[in-house]
Amino acid sequence: MNDISILKTEERNEQSTNIDTLSIENILKMINDEDSTVANAVEQVIPKITEAVDTISESLKKGGRIIYVGAGTSGRIGIMDSVECPPTFSTPPELVQAVIAGGDNAFIEAVEGAEDDMELAVIELIKRKLCSLDIVIGITASGRTPFVISALNYAQSIDAKTISLSSNKNSLISDYAKISIEVDTGPEILTGSTRMKAATAHKLILNMITTATMIKNGKVYENLMIDLHASNHKLKERAKNILMTITDITKQDAEKYLEKTKYDVKSALVMIKTGVSFEKANYFIDRADGLVKTAIDLVNRNQPSL
Repeated sequence: MNDISILKTEERNEQSTNIDTLSIENILKMINDEDSTVANAVEQVIPKITEAVDTISESLKKGGRIIYVGAGTSGRIGIMDSVECPPTFSTPPELVQAVIAGGDNAFIEAVEGAEDDMELAVIELIKRKLCSLDIVIGITASGRTPFVISALNYAQSIDAKTISLSSNKNSLISDYAKISIEVDTGPEILTGSTRMKAATAHKLILNMITTATMIKNGKVYENLMIDLHASNHKLKERAKNILMTITDITKQDAEKYLEKTKYDVKSALVMIKTGVSFEKANYFIDRADGLVKTAIDLVNRNQPSL
């Protein structure tokens, strides 16, 4: 684990050896040029991301959780993705969690040496009562961070699902995961500064993983977030606009339906589309595993008996 000189993310980028002599505008152009290569690197690993989403989606349906594990920037990216899931998809906070080496304070202040603490990684997962239904996603640009490897090793020992995300080919961490995603973003514009291209790629991939998973688990209708948690005025207005967009009803009617459902957009949508009661709407949504289009189809097929 100690020899990092062989890692591509530690190589010098030949395109930027003169970056310290450039004007500010040309520095920015160079950074932007390098950043523009990230999306293509992510595209190359879409088959692996697909495999990951398929595994995660099935595990969540059975009661599993997503637990990101990372150190430094990788840990912070995991936290950023996890905290956005409750307001976006109305998921409980425990459904998508993140463990960062050094504890939550490491999000805002670097904790030196934390990434090498292999014992603490296991303690954090035990504290969260990790079980075989859960999915641990280890994130590390280098692909050799001890904290992350230890977490995945423990997860495997209790038959939890394991996924690794790194930025080097043939990463050590890949040996500790059932599914390995190795996104080759190449040498950084500042040698070894993986908070740049590598981190950007990882953020894109985590966005893809949670968004695609939530779509497949019924959190989206067309391209609208119908499982949003309407906890403030803005989100309540968004809920009304969603119903108005999909059904062409007035704002006043949208508000009436949402008041009946306590701002549950999914049940309101099924009620409007089919004419069933709130209780029946929820019944068919449950039968459809949360998929609204399937629930509407089930209602229509059972309509004579309702």
